[in-house]
Amino acid sequence: MTLERKFVLVIEDDPALRDALVELLSDEGIPVEAAPNGKTALERLRAGLRPAAILLDLWMPEMDGSSFRSEQLSDAALRDIPIAVFTGSANADGFEARFPDVETIRKPVNAAQLVDVVRRLARMSRDSEA
Repeated sequence: MTLERKFVLVIEDDPALRDALVELLSDEGIPVEAAPNGKTALERLRAGLRPAAILLDLWMPEMDGSSFRSEQLSDAALRDIPIAVFTGSANADGFEARFPDVETIRKPVNAAQLVDVVRRLARMSRDSEA
């Protein structure tokens, strides 16, 4: 299945950064949905939204990236959706130790690296529905 038939869910609380990520990925031909925080994203996922991959900010209000990932893993319907976390925090090591299967991208984000990671993760997804 090609990436064009899938989409990526961007979860980011900063509206300007969220819009920039959506624009960057869209300009690269990657369909994108966006959510302002982990809580909203989780509600949408539990309602049936099925992205090929998730790009997750680590530090957000409402529900941070760590809480989101814990909730995602506890839900059999959602646990296999691959995730990349992006963070500017030097304290991401605890997250990486707790969730070693999640790729971490450090801010400031290198656009080419981000696009490469998203494309690779989207291909890893077993979910073929967009």
